[in-house]
Amino acid sequence: MERIAVVGAGQMGNGIAHTAALSGIPVTLIDISSDVLARARKTIAANLERQVKKGSATEEGRDAALAAITTATDLSAAAEATLVIEAASEDATLKFRLFGDLDRATGPATILASNTSSISITELAARTGRPHRVIGMHFMNPVPVMRLVEIIRGLATSDETTATVTALATRLGKTPVEVNDYPGFVSNRVLMPMINEAAYCVMEGVGTPQAVDTVMTLGMNHPMGPLALADLIGLDTCVSVLDVLRTGLGDPKYRACPLLRKYVAAGWLGRKTKRGFYTYE
Repeated sequence: MERIAVVGAGQMGNGIAHTAALSGIPVTLIDISSDVLARARKTIAANLERQVKKGSATEEGRDAALAAITTATDLSAAAEATLVIEAASEDATLKFRLFGDLDRATGPATILASNTSSISITELAARTGRPHRVIGMHFMNPVPVMRLVEIIRGLATSDETTATVTALATRLGKTPVEVNDYPGFVSNRVLMPMINEAAYCVMEGVGTPQAVDTVMTLGMNHPMGPLALADLIGLDTCVSVLDVLRTGLGDPKYRACPLLRKYVAAGWLGRKTKRGFYTYE
């Protein structure tokens, strides 16, 4: 039977588990923290309830989705999965270790996918004995709402793996777009320089965060301003992605704005810490 394991129960991981379970696919959600897993289940339940109230899910679908999600604190729980989606923090060392561990914990036919927003799929695949079965599956935040999934082929990713994951993304109600394995792929190679430049505008006194975001929403028809979006993504994640872009492409134009680094050093990471460019109740 088809089963997905999602490794990492944070914002992205619980959204992926939610989406898969609502599509009728059994999910094992794995995290080293039982507290994080408990919060993830609570978040998923609340988001499903919101969908019921909006009419985008039925009560029966909600109940079936919650029943389809099991949780675990050890990677051995992924042993029966046909596909594992890694959704851990955007830290290359952590992801490299996880892919080596997952390679040992799962059967040889299991596809290993990463939700990374910038880290090389080819390098992740090199930590395994199945590089042809390693692929990028980059969901957008919030996962239950956003339709795009970037499908990233590593150097050795097979056509069969790509076709399987592309079909799954479609089954989840997403629009898969295939891109090649370069730092930041397409989404963050375009998005992060805009967020970074918006941060420079604030640092240099060109405008307040509200002014910058209003210009971009009203003037450029963006649904959300770049600084509000940075807070949603997490300022620490933005800095991590910019560092990957600068290192991988060797271009100083991707240097993270010092104000971004200062906020991260202060623990102002955005919505998840209630403070970033904006404050949140």
